[in-house]
Amino acid sequence: MDFLKNFPMPFTAADIEQKVFDAKTRARQLFDVEHLKLALSLIDLTTLNSVDTQAKGARFAENVNNFKSNFPDLPNVAAICVYPSLVKTVATTLKCEGVGVASVAACFPASQSFIEVKELECKMAVEAGATDIDIVISQGAWLAGDVQTVFDEIKAIRKAVGKAHLKVILETGVLRSVEDIWNASIVAMEAGADFIKTSTGKLEPAATPEAISVMCEAIKAYAAKTGRKVGIKPAGGMTVSEDALLYIAIVEATLGNDWLNNRMFRLGASRMANNILSDIVSIESGKVQTVKYF
Repeated sequence: MDFLKNFPMPFTAADIEQKVFDAKTRARQLFDVEHLKLALSLIDLTTLNSVDTQAKGARFAENVNNFKSNFPDLPNVAAICVYPSLVKTVATTLKCEGVGVASVAACFPASQSFIEVKELECKMAVEAGATDIDIVISQGAWLAGDVQTVFDEIKAIRKAVGKAHLKVILETGVLRSVEDIWNASIVAMEAGADFIKTSTGKLEPAATPEAISVMCEAIKAYAAKTGRKVGIKPAGGMTVSEDALLYIAIVEATLGNDWLNNRMFRLGASRMANNILSDIVSIESGKVQTVKYF
């Protein structure tokens, strides 16, 4: 992993704390319809429950299909994210141009299996219609110091998914330090990740502003060194509009406007979409309203 020497961490944990404090101040200024619409457009609408059915996957897709008819002035979500077994149903039901089909894969969420199994599951999800593949690093290998295995597995899966977007989940809640999050970000990007993502949403803590701030700094450094821009995806633990606006503030401050779109920035959430919708409708109507659409 000699390439890590080319990416020394250029900040301290205290620097990150200050950046998060500043972002929280900025986020309060972003509570308006324009930024709430942006947040809505960044969402990977997610259902990852063991009891999910094909009918639920189809219903998710139909809701997205009909969204513009119900809310003609609002942007649609970025993608629908499901388990591999639901990908074909979602992909065949979804008729909305510009909305992707994301699938967790590679033995999500534990990633405790053989690399051949992980590659095959990812390949099969793409063949079923997935445009995005979200995988988790081998956390046990990382925590044991076996960085090479983590790198090799990401690289092998990168090849297996072809042209699909590869999002690599670091599971930042189990990483032991700011430096661990930084190094895991660099390793994932060097191995071919199109996005780096905080969490599975299955462990606590999930996404945190501190982790996203470190990851954005890593993306910035990697882009400066290599010329390749990698996307960012906080996921898990987000429920209200204020959560989305805080992450928008961090990305805006660190990476700039080039990342403020769903080609480079996603929000992994299930409940947050309805809360953002409720806030938009409430602001525009001038009275508090609750919207339950998704």
